[in-house]
Amino acid sequence: MMPRELVLDCSVALAWLLPDESTATAERLLQSLDQRCRLWIPALWWYELANALRAAVARRRLSPADADHALELIRGLPLYVDTLLGSEAAQRFDALAREHGLSAYDAAYLELAQRRGVPLATFDAALTTACRRSGVKLVPGR
Repeated sequence: MMPRELVLDCSVALAWLLPDESTATAERLLQSLDQRCRLWIPALWWYELANALRAAVARRRLSPADADHALELIRGLPLYVDTLLGSEAAQRFDALAREHGLSAYDAAYLELAQRRGVPLATFDAALTTACRRSGVKLVPGR
């Protein structure tokens, strides 16, 4: 069963949007969402998504029109932006990054899942390992 709240890593959204990254697991997760779900994302998520779509267009993995359509699809998701920012947040991200060998960006997802007490949806291997080590549940369960 799909949890009502989770943290959504950009890797999962990209699996929904980039045909060459699509997986059955990603599609099942997308199909299980409804408007009662809360998909928590750190503010940096939008930068990651925009950059990945821009790179996909530059590498001819998507046309500019397909990238625009992808953003339209994303707008239909029940996204909730966590705007925790500042030096205290940076210290928490840095501590988690050092502890788990993550980038500070990936540590922001882990910190958000820990702070909200919700599972994290990711296809990133290092972030998956960090979740397992720190007791954060994963969606899909892995």
